[in-house]
Amino acid sequence: MKILFLIFSSFIILSCTHDKASQASPVPITEIDKESLYGAGAEGIHQSNFVITNTTDWQNLMTQMNSTNNVTDNFAETNIDFNIYEIVAVFDEVRSNGGWTTEISSITETATEISVAYHFSSGNGGFATCVITQPFHIVKIPKSSKPVNFYLN
Repeated sequence: MKILFLIFSSFIILSCTHDKASQASPVPITEIDKESLYGAGAEGIHQSNFVITNTTDWQNLMTQMNSTNNVTDNFAETNIDFNIYEIVAVFDEVRSNGGWTTEISSITETATEISVAYHFSSGNGGFATCVITQPFHIVKIPKSSKPVNFYLN
């Protein structure tokens, strides 16, 4: 009977530990901008998801985004302290019509990773057929050494 009790107790303890490790908690985000590029792809940014962890890469992205229009003038902030924060960016493909949006739905953290859920949508306003756009969403999150994985939802 003691052996059965020990096995049962061990199973419960290990199950609880595993549950805590796999539980996801929300990561606080600060929105930098959620907009579109209007250079018809001239900026040279392909559909992509990435994390920026240093000033050089951040400056390079902003320069590339501004190559056709001054997009970063609308950013909530451009001076990021990369000792404390990192940038998460999601870029959609170049769309042949307007009305599309890109949105980071949530960012959560477990013991082993940071998960970024995002989606693309055509929006509520329909399509503006004369405008070529490339939607993007950029946010700032606390710096982490965990890998960041992106999930389309």
